[in-house]
Amino acid sequence: MTYEELEKTAAGKADLINVRRIVRDQAEKLAANTGYRKQVLVCGGTGCTSSHSRQVIEQLEKSFEELGIDDVLIVKTGCFGLCALGPIMIVYPEGAFYSQMTPEHAKTVAEKHLIKGGEIVKELLYADTVHADGLVIPFAEIPFYKHQMRIALRNCGVIAAESIEEAIAAGDYAALAKVLKEMTPDEVIAEIKAAGLRGRGGAGFPTGLKWQFTKQAEGDKKYVCCNADEGDPGAFMDRSVLEGDPHTVLEAMTIAGYCVGADEGYIYVRAEYPIAVERLNIAISQARKVGLLGKNILGSGFDFDIHVRLGAGAFVCGEETALMASIEGHRGEPRPRPPFSAQCGVFGKPTVLNNVETWASVAPIILKGSAWFASIGTEKSKGTKVFAVGGKIKNVGLVEVPMGTTLKTIIYDIGGGIPGGKQFKAAQTGGPSGGCIPAKYIDIGMDFDNLTSIGSMMGSGGLIVMDEDTCMVDIAKFYLEFTADESCGKCTPCRVGTKRMLEILTRITEGKGEPEDIEKIKEIAEHMKSSSLCALGQSAPNPIISTMTHFASEYEAHIYDKKCPAGVCKSLLSYYIEPRKCRGCTMCARTCPANAITGVVKSVHEIDPAKCIKCGQCLENCKFGAVVKK
Repeated sequence: MTYEELEKTAAGKADLINVRRIVRDQAEKLAANTGYRKQVLVCGGTGCTSSHSRQVIEQLEKSFEELGIDDVLIVKTGCFGLCALGPIMIVYPEGAFYSQMTPEHAKTVAEKHLIKGGEIVKELLYADTVHADGLVIPFAEIPFYKHQMRIALRNCGVIAAESIEEAIAAGDYAALAKVLKEMTPDEVIAEIKAAGLRGRGGAGFPTGLKWQFTKQAEGDKKYVCCNADEGDPGAFMDRSVLEGDPHTVLEAMTIAGYCVGADEGYIYVRAEYPIAVERLNIAISQARKVGLLGKNILGSGFDFDIHVRLGAGAFVCGEETALMASIEGHRGEPRPRPPFSAQCGVFGKPTVLNNVETWASVAPIILKGSAWFASIGTEKSKGTKVFAVGGKIKNVGLVEVPMGTTLKTIIYDIGGGIPGGKQFKAAQTGGPSGGCIPAKYIDIGMDFDNLTSIGSMMGSGGLIVMDEDTCMVDIAKFYLEFTADESCGKCTPCRVGTKRMLEILTRITEGKGEPEDIEKIKEIAEHMKSSSLCALGQSAPNPIISTMTHFASEYEAHIYDKKCPAGVCKSLLSYYIEPRKCRGCTMCARTCPANAITGVVKSVHEIDPAKCIKCGQCLENCKFGAVVKK
């Protein structure tokens, strides 16, 4: 919202002086920034920070001082999405996309590009942004970005993540101003319902309906909560929003508080997200200081404040009742439902709970209208979805696409395909609660109903890609190990069921499986689904059941043939030296840690199966392809 627009909305509101000052100061700052020749945006998200983006910024600052550069602005932003390429640095106005930066690279860019009259250092650019003829392509036009539509991630990688001035200039809090000035709570809820926004935390429950139930609930006190626990392996969507645009979450929670009659909110975020926690606390402090949180927000008479609560990393605390118990200071264990949180949530009071991505979609709906949001996606799954794409894929990172975008588009057009020319085998969605999508469904549209129909689920948005070298039995075992370890133990079906299924899968991967094991797993799974107290136990069998359904032949090979077709399960492997290819170089014998290989120079070597520990060193070190894994 511009200064003039906010002034018009806030006319006659003396209490808005702080907000006016922020926007005025930002306008002056932006006007002053016209004196900058260039702006350098450096990712300050967790991924790039772990790859030393802070040192890149420090080197830029040092180089600027040494070179006398005082007309280039350095901006530390949130995540750009292409996490595999970090640290990322983008120079405007050219849009030059520098990837995998080091302090030495930063020095080079400063000396060759950022000085007056400098030129883009093409050898340091992300390869996809350089055309075959040497022409630099705007990064927004490369496949990774041009197929995306950013709503929840709209400001990530765009604004300085710790600046409320830049957040306001980018549109944050404009929706709050509109709601408090022009809309009743019922009108806001009706707009969210008409938009078709469903919860992005996994279950996909209609957001507007959840708000309506909480508004209608009787209670002298109500709460608004944000689930930023995000415990799925490989998932980092919520973290990136909090790191790149925390104010969008604060704004949306405040809007919900106005709608349901709450004056207090909690953001439950895992302590393993130190950058997100730090920026949340900075954002809350800034919003309080200028009157966007606290008493009499925007002179409306509405009071609302937000507190941060840190989680200890328990996966079960992603379940709403366990999360609320943890907020209250109790052990994070689920409670029986009903009553549901809309009637009895935090401290026994009516509570709205949504996850970070859901909150990040609220303000755009208010500003652009429900019809705009509902026009995106599919009939029953509106808007966009953020996926954390990882595993065997070229472009590891965050992508946001319209609901219904095909899995093939995400993997090949956006993700860049499978490295090494390997074949796509499966994709795991929904984390430990989801299922595996086999290659035959690669053209499926990614939305709530389609994924459920093939035995998977949307979940929070983790998407792990697997290639032909992946053992699906081992993958099922991996996820079950996770859920067995993360079970809170409160209910017997989950506490015992996960352990028994894990024991069976372990036997199968060790070559000790029996034909009746398949039926045993199915029986345990049915009991867990129908009897477990919360979604952790109810969904824990999903990865196993989906792999048994779509990859039954792999289970049969493990059980009947005592073989792992993918060559992953160590107990089922054997190594053999092909006599016709062996040159007697002795490399395999010299690198074998178990002394399991015998032979002399220029003679065929042999592997003793009894001594072989199946470490694979011989296979890796043989230059003639004589070692075979069977």
